[in-house]
Amino acid sequence: MTTTFPVPPFDPELSAALALVGEQIPSTLTPEMIPLMRQMPADPTLADQVAAVRAVAEDHIIPGYGGAEIAVTVYRNPEQVGTGPGIFHIHGGGMIIGDRFTGVQGFLPYIASHGAVVVTVEYRLAPEFPDPVPVEDCYAGLKWTAENAEKLGIDSSRLIVGGASAGGGLAAGVTLLSRDRQGPQLRASLLIYPMIDDRNTTVSSHQIQGIGVWDRVSNDTGWDALLGDRRGTDDVSIYASPSRATDLSGLPPTFIEVGSAEVFRDEDVAYASAIWASGGDCELHVWPGGFHGFDGLAPQAQLSIMAVAARVQWLTRMLDA
Repeated sequence: MTTTFPVPPFDPELSAALALVGEQIPSTLTPEMIPLMRQMPADPTLADQVAAVRAVAEDHIIPGYGGAEIAVTVYRNPEQVGTGPGIFHIHGGGMIIGDRFTGVQGFLPYIASHGAVVVTVEYRLAPEFPDPVPVEDCYAGLKWTAENAEKLGIDSSRLIVGGASAGGGLAAGVTLLSRDRQGPQLRASLLIYPMIDDRNTTVSSHQIQGIGVWDRVSNDTGWDALLGDRRGTDDVSIYASPSRATDLSGLPPTFIEVGSAEVFRDEDVAYASAIWASGGDCELHVWPGGFHGFDGLAPQAQLSIMAVAARVQWLTRMLDA
């Protein structure tokens, strides 16, 4: 017997924006749509945004998982004196779409305000490169960043990892890998509506079907591509699906945010609770009526402005510490 759950309301202002967003981004992403979604145009304003913070972009080819070559791009102010905080960015896209420039715009302002250096990684995507390739590529990028911190102008004691959606899930996985392998010491972990549970069994994962952005079927598409037949079995690591971790002790301060009207709500709230249960430090925000990615897709909405402000305040505390 299938249980039907009532759907939480969208914020009225966001609901109006969602009607426009729906003309460009489908609620449901199925496997056959992946090639088309990968052809979405890049942000034409990125170069201007880089110039606005007086930064330059430097591309590097580094060793990824299994010795394969992957790319990272470093954004920094070439006139910066001394070292500043480092932000290691992991892009979103459900593990199946996007590139290292997706979402990096949100971190560029910290170059001007805090003297930060932003590093973003081109991890390989599923289904062509299933788990553990994506998270291991990201970890390889983080290690490279830490090992080259002085050369890049990064204060290694202020290195933060962050990302949104799948990037948030990979950031959580990389944070766990760094803890368990005694890898780079992270100052903090920023998880923006992270994708962290392959099982897709929460109430919120059932509520969001055919509505919003990245619904239940889309989530199935992403996790199936990443894990294949292992999905939902005991043969899934905590680094691929961090919600499976039973011990979240020893993690750096963590920020988690999520909308109340999106698939990831319940798994993200549970992850914050598990950090607290393990004696950890976590700041959690559940934005009422927020759909997945609302702050980026409707940046002028009042809820988006509030969400970004809360994120900036927390990240500033971490960068300034």
